[in-house]
Amino acid sequence: MPDIRHRVVIDSPPEPIYQAIATPEGVSDWWSRGGVTGGTDVGSKLEFRFGSPDPAAVMEITELEPSTHVRWHCTGGADDWIDTTVDFTLAPRDGGTAVLFAHDDWRDSNEFMAHCSARWAYFLLSLKKLVETGTGTPFPDDTKF
Repeated sequence: MPDIRHRVVIDSPPEPIYQAIATPEGVSDWWSRGGVTGGTDVGSKLEFRFGSPDPAAVMEITELEPSTHVRWHCTGGADDWIDTTVDFTLAPRDGGTAVLFAHDDWRDSNEFMAHCSARWAYFLLSLKKLVETGTGTPFPDDTKF
């Protein structure tokens, strides 16, 4: 199965990055402003909206390891996303933190997967900007491409 992989180093200790990934409020600040709702515990669901009242994706939180790891399992949204996993691993690097990102278990390597890979790269840079400067570029303020 094809997978998406990215790595970005953020000039920060892991904890602020973890908070930006592991909470709906944090994710709203780098992925979809005001568009993330849900819980913060393993087994709870997160819903992600991008300008529509209906969620574009629904993720179950499957793993949380403070300051080191977050994993989601997609249970709703685009057909290509259903049953995929989104994984964030945080590892200290050179005075900062490397975010190792994976979006795994795609059924097909197709144009939509390529689009999602580019968008994930963009939003990971939004996460970096958020943690380093206090302001990310989430939807709807993102660059469209």
